[in-house]
Amino acid sequence: QVQLTESGGGLVQPGESLRLSCTASERIFRTFFMGWYRQAPGKQREYVASISAGRKTNSADSVKGRFTISKDFTKNTLYLQMNNVKPEDTAVYYCNAELDLESYWGQGTQVTVSS
Repeated sequence: QVQLTESGGGLVQPGESLRLSCTASERIFRTFFMGWYRQAPGKQREYVASISAGRKTNSADSVKGRFTISKDFTKNTLYLQMNNVKPEDTAVYYCNAELDLESYWGQGTQVTVSS
């Protein structure tokens, strides 16, 4: 059974930083297209950032310049570095891995930005 395990969420103040982590098996980590999504209360899940197996990255306009997605191949861990967070970044953040017809999701980690 494929498992994606997120961690790192919490309560932060506007302007602060937070780093989310997602661990996966080596097969998933090295061959799948991986990304972060988020879902705020009452809203649909939305794309945040992604990284290919070849480490090419992309991100949503709403987080460009503030959030960075990266991979640590020594730990099979995907990261989302969140800087200068805003109240509108409040959501449950989900890790995703996709390859062809396979798609997996983590359980989500709550991020709350509030003063």
